Amino acid sequence: MTRTSFTSDDLQANPDANGLYNPDGNAFTDALIEHFEKQQSLNTQKTYIMNEKNFEYLKDQVKFTGFGEGLENELKERMQKNTPKFMLLHQGSFGKDETFATLHFRKSDQSDMYFFNKYDVTLKQENKVEPISQTFYLNKGNSITLKEAYNLMNGRAVNKDLTNKDSQIYNAWIQLDMKNSEQNGNFKIKQFHQNYGFDLEKTLSKLSIKELSNENDKAALLNSLQKGNRQAVTFSQNGNEHRQYIEANPQFKSINIFDSNMNRQGSRQKKDEKQAQGENQSTKKESLRVDKTDPDMPQQAVKKRRRKSQSIA
Repeated sequence: MTRTSFTSDDLQANPDANGLYNPDGNAFTDALIEHFEKQQSLNTQKTYIMNEKNFEYLKDQVKFTGFGEGLENELKERMQKNTPKFMLLHQGSFGKDETFATLHFRKSDQSDMYFFNKYDVTLKQENKVEPISQTFYLNKGNSITLKEAYNLMNGRAVNKDLTNKDSQIYNAWIQLDMKNSEQNGNFKIKQFHQNYGFDLEKTLSKLSIKELSNENDKAALLNSLQKGNRQAVTFSQNGNEHRQYIEANPQFKSINIFDSNMNRQGSRQKKDEKQAQGENQSTKKESLRVDKTDPDMPQQAVKKRRRKSQSIA
């Protein structure tokens, strides 16, 4: 077997010369190199596909958490830099209130996958000097959206399907405890489970709200209140209609009512409930009342009733 040897002069004259070149076994070497190149190409392609799927998932997650589509390009650029973690900034507004959010992304220790773990929100309200802040953590399928976060930071309650430590799903109203904070600075979260006894639909039925008479309007109203919104409704009373705003108050099993200037009308619900109770009581009394001149009632029964009332007196 003839072997070709390369001297230092040969390598210097031709830097691409292969010192391990074997003319008899070069086909095997070429096949091996080609195999490795194909394998590397497949791995690169798989990584690209995986990263694209990861980007598409995160893009949708950011969008449906309430941050829109404006962060897509920056998200992709930051993922391509392959850093262990990064942040994106978002600024929004609800009416005259402003929100400033920081979205946190972290790369997995086991793969190239990135995860959207949490976001911090600072709320600057029009009628308050000091802004407030809260961190919201993302859970699969039941995360708090930006609008829900805004409602919670305004003291309102939001209805969510939550997951406990045993991965069991349960439903509850959640509300921030604006007077008490955790060690990390977050406001504590109050929960009102189904067993607590707040029935939104039943509570609403005690109020003279026009939208409750239409099933589609009623469903939309319930959905809006469950998201923590302060919702405009039409009150009907004594043939008159007027616009007011309501929000759910699960802690006190009631509905908060506001006028057009957002001043709370604390007595409205009690008045409507008392009116409804009064109508029910008057109906019962009317049904029990006996007309003494009723020709259909036997005179003996009338006299018996008179004697009974006199003996009680």
